[in-house]
Amino acid sequence: MILALDLGTKMGYAVGNGKNVLASGMMDFTPRRFDSGGMRFLRFRRFLIEMVQEHGVTEIYFEEVVSHAATIAAHVFGGFLAHLQVFCDETKCPYQGIPVGTLKKFATGKGNAGKPMMIAAAQEKGWMALDNNSDDEADALWVLDYAVRVLKALQ
Repeated sequence: MILALDLGTKMGYAVGNGKNVLASGMMDFTPRRFDSGGMRFLRFRRFLIEMVQEHGVTEIYFEEVVSHAATIAAHVFGGFLAHLQVFCDETKCPYQGIPVGTLKKFATGKGNAGKPMMIAAAQEKGWMALDNNSDDEADALWVLDYAVRVLKALQ
């Protein structure tokens, strides 16, 4: 079972087995009032544990962002990535990043596609309702599809 992630404060996720998408959505890891700096990452770890327990996740793929417009976004992404790597290493769960441009080109044919194009492409596939405008969920669904159709085919 594959877990696909769009790492960030508003984190898209999709779980699938190569034939079906079993669950997808967006988790909001925005710090709550009075949260310490690490609470969002503890909630993320709990989320990962729940995904493994509920869906039997055995491998994780994520959208790999190497350039961020804002410093805080880079720090938050790095924190999520570090916690994901530690979790996967501790549980011996393989993980792999997929570069943003590669994913956008796979989904839309354009390596520089914007968020609306990624959402529309996911909606055209029937993965998301037409009133669902979550670019985070759309990205996670494309990560899942890329992992299944491209990366698994190479193995």
